[in-house]
Amino acid sequence: MAMYLSSKLALPGFSGRNVRHARGRHNATPSVTTGTARVVSVRAAAAPVVDSLTTELDQLGGMSVICVDSGDLTAVRSIGSVDSTTNPLFVSQAAQREDPQYVQFVAEAVSYARERSARTGEDRIELAIDRLTVNLGREITTIVPGVVSSEVDPRLSFDEDATVRRGKRIIEMYEESGVSRERILIKVAGTWEGCLAAERLEAEGIRTNITLVFSFAQAVAAAQRGAFLISPFVGRLLDWHKKAEGVDGYGRFEDPGVVFVTRVYRYFKRYGHDTVVMPASWRNCEEIRGLAGVDRMTVGPALLEEMKESQARLERVLEPVSAAKACEEEEVDRMEGKDFHWMHTQDACAVEKLAEGIRAFSADTDKLEAILRSHPGWAA
Repeated sequence: MAMYLSSKLALPGFSGRNVRHARGRHNATPSVTTGTARVVSVRAAAAPVVDSLTTELDQLGGMSVICVDSGDLTAVRSIGSVDSTTNPLFVSQAAQREDPQYVQFVAEAVSYARERSARTGEDRIELAIDRLTVNLGREITTIVPGVVSSEVDPRLSFDEDATVRRGKRIIEMYEESGVSRERILIKVAGTWEGCLAAERLEAEGIRTNITLVFSFAQAVAAAQRGAFLISPFVGRLLDWHKKAEGVDGYGRFEDPGVVFVTRVYRYFKRYGHDTVVMPASWRNCEEIRGLAGVDRMTVGPALLEEMKESQARLERVLEPVSAAKACEEEEVDRMEGKDFHWMHTQDACAVEKLAEGIRAFSADTDKLEAILRSHPGWAA
């Protein structure tokens, strides 16, 4: 069951993580499709609308756990979500703010890195980046009652060992600051190396968020390797298909991002994967409405405010039991690297968007590195 999430007061809600379903095959169809295949509608059998709540955001919070996708502390405070996600762009933006609180975050990160590097020999800039990530995330944990996602340096997206090392160090810094590891998700890109790193981190009690998910291969590999959560990027899938097909848009249930997330959600529920589905990167509220009821959603402040202003009735689309019954996929055998790469390569959209996302987040990290190196305390 879902618990009510007010747009003013956040309460823990249903994540779908404890729901398991019996395995089985019925009218199975092949599980691999390409990113260039024409999108078909995936409208689910709708559950009853919510009658007792007021705004669309209120209603959505009664169906899915809401996570605010922002590093802006003022925005995080104003929304009242359960969880929060950050990424290299948000950390870089925080480093450039003139607000005294952000200035202090940067100064402390630079000082911490200088002192720890001198003592341990660890790379100074890596320490500063990780520490600033933790400083921002630690402050967000004082605002939201749930979990905060903090991303490992995306330039390590193809380095399993380094991702594990940096992920463990970020958790160490959080725990030194008084934040329990249960409050943090370590965010890594959905590469094969990222999935393997997630498996190792999960084995040590460090929960993970596999981000930049665009292909069914990525989603299934993350679930098979025990990732706590995946973040499919709804809007970026829409962008690619609009350009590839030369169209201006799609209906709510024909939107390629909505179709993809629905497919993954159904598959996870049918085959008992505990991995949480948390779509991200939205282009409009219609996409959000098309996935109402998914385990979690991470949404930017602007769209959350738009739903907060609307009093339209919101129909629940996704629900675990009916989703499991609607899945017609064959179960994918446990993948190894060669299987993952072959399956992922068949999806032209996913190949392009994963690479593009890693490049963009890496560029943001390069900017952050330059900001830290130019800080007056760096040369002190």
